[in-house]
Amino acid sequence: MSQINIAIVDDQNLFRQSLALLINSIENFSLVAECSGGQVFINALNKFNMAVDVAIIDMDMPGMNGIELNKYLQANYPKIKVIVLTVHASETLITQMIGCGASGYLAKNCDRDELLLAVNTVHKTGFYFNAEVIKALRTTAGHRLPVQDNLNGLRVSLSKRERQILTLICQEFNNAEIATELNVSIRTVEGHKKSLIDKANCRNIAGLVLFALKYRLFESPL
Repeated sequence: MSQINIAIVDDQNLFRQSLALLINSIENFSLVAECSGGQVFINALNKFNMAVDVAIIDMDMPGMNGIELNKYLQANYPKIKVIVLTVHASETLITQMIGCGASGYLAKNCDRDELLLAVNTVHKTGFYFNAEVIKALRTTAGHRLPVQDNLNGLRVSLSKRERQILTLICQEFNNAEIATELNVSIRTVEGHKKSLIDKANCRNIAGLVLFALKYRLFESPL
């Protein structure tokens, strides 16, 4: 299993330190930053040029909050996958954060195993959506598209291959697994993914899944 470089950004000292102990106890996890706020994390990134795969961030922090930090990371460090870990779980906020590029959203009362699963899944596939997140995305999408079940009326056209790849992405297949499933090269998969992201006008793989749920292109069981 490949090493995952993780940063924790949370202003609650005891929670952050406890989470750091957990991260350090996992064989393939490497804690590269433990920061008390968004600006502290950004300063460390800019100063030390750290390699961060996954950033676990809180929402409520003094100075730069989680919304602002996520926007900055998406614009300046798009390779860092963001997992929001917070006490706030409103459907609107979940959808907003996923739409702005976050790869996962967890409540702080989640258990240890789910957090570890989320980190590993985000690193592998680019997103982790549990039942609560999927429900929130469906509900908010339903408010906008009460009878929409396809792409009619949307100014995009997906090829058969793009639809196949989008479905496999939603089923948490990574590039290599999609290539094997469809008997194509990984480069071909990457090209189709880029095309899908451009057509969906989203930021990353998590945004593609949000797009698929919004337009009923994929039905994930809760």
